[in-house]
Amino acid sequence: MIDVEVAFALPDQQKIIALQVPKGTSVFDAAVMSGISNHFEDLQLEGTPMGIFGKAVKNPQAEEIKQGQRVEIYRPLTIDPKVARANRAAKAAAKAKAN
Repeated sequence: MIDVEVAFALPDQQKIIALQVPKGTSVFDAAVMSGISNHFEDLQLEGTPMGIFGKAVKNPQAEEIKQGQRVEIYRPLTIDPKVARANRAAKAAAKAKAN
């Protein structure tokens, strides 16, 4: 058995679950075994992007989790990162112009 964590967060709520899984368990199976979807009504693990310590895993069902790793379950982006950066830059420019 190995010790791992599974994490998921919403803007107003987060959950990190520590658990032991058999060696050879996939990232996806660790997420399922954690029962984390029971804590979030709309969380469907099938097809949801996952990663380990901030690095995306291309195939969570095939990637083996290792001792001490944390599975992170990612939620869909609400805004494209490029658009968000452009919005922040425009806001900063408007603020600088006003001063």
